[in-house]
Amino acid sequence: MSSMFGKPRGERPPQSPLADCNVAILGCRGAGKSALTVKFLTKRFISEYDPNLEDTYASEELVDQQPVLLKVMDTADQDGPGNCERYLRWASAFLVVYSIEDRKSFEGCQRYLEVLALHARGCQHHCPVLLVGNKLDMEQYRQVPTTEGMSLASRFGCLFYEVSACQDFAEVQHVFHEAVREVRRQAERSLPLRPLFITEERPCLPVATPVTLPTRHGMASCTFNTISTVNCKEIPSVAQAKLVTVKSSRAQSKRKAPTLTLLKGFKIF
Repeated sequence: MSSMFGKPRGERPPQSPLADCNVAILGCRGAGKSALTVKFLTKRFISEYDPNLEDTYASEELVDQQPVLLKVMDTADQDGPGNCERYLRWASAFLVVYSIEDRKSFEGCQRYLEVLALHARGCQHHCPVLLVGNKLDMEQYRQVPTTEGMSLASRFGCLFYEVSACQDFAEVQHVFHEAVREVRRQAERSLPLRPLFITEERPCLPVATPVTLPTRHGMASCTFNTISTVNCKEIPSVAQAKLVTVKSSRAQSKRKAPTLTLLKGFKIF
């Protein structure tokens, strides 16, 4: 089931549909994946939700003045990675979430990072991964130091953030938008390089150099002119690239479609 959130960002020409970005939220139960997802989509914090609920939501966002349809899969793995194919093939970026006041969730997220690293090596395609320490508002109960989170992120080559789904919407939004930026950077790095063609010139003689043949037995003398030439390699035509876009439905306004009816099992404050 898929739901739509967020406000439209103004009218667009029908021939210019939004680019999309798929982000999967991974982590053990209790890490706060759903809280982060709903905070980003609705600016609200939830305290109770169904841990078995898994859904995909979409929101029309503006990242660096470029519109994007951001699709978020809030996964519901129970005891670590399981049935990973459903999001490994779908997502273009991953947020791996743990709770800073739960060391068990931190240890569990390492298994997700290992699965993602193995998948990246197998498919030869790099998807950005962001490690997120949640529940920063529970600092007094912290079990996972910031340095450990940074060290783990450095080990797997991913970005690292600590946020609070309970308090700070701006930081939560920044993490999701940074995932979009990383996807764009990866797409730019994957573009093929344009070939460089260089003309090759041969050494040439002076233009119109007269060569006179000697006169024999009364025959008239003749003069030949030699002309320099340039040998150029043929430049093949460059193929025209086509922009492939996917049409997607417009996000509905929250005012017209209350979020309470779309989040089954969620209690929103």
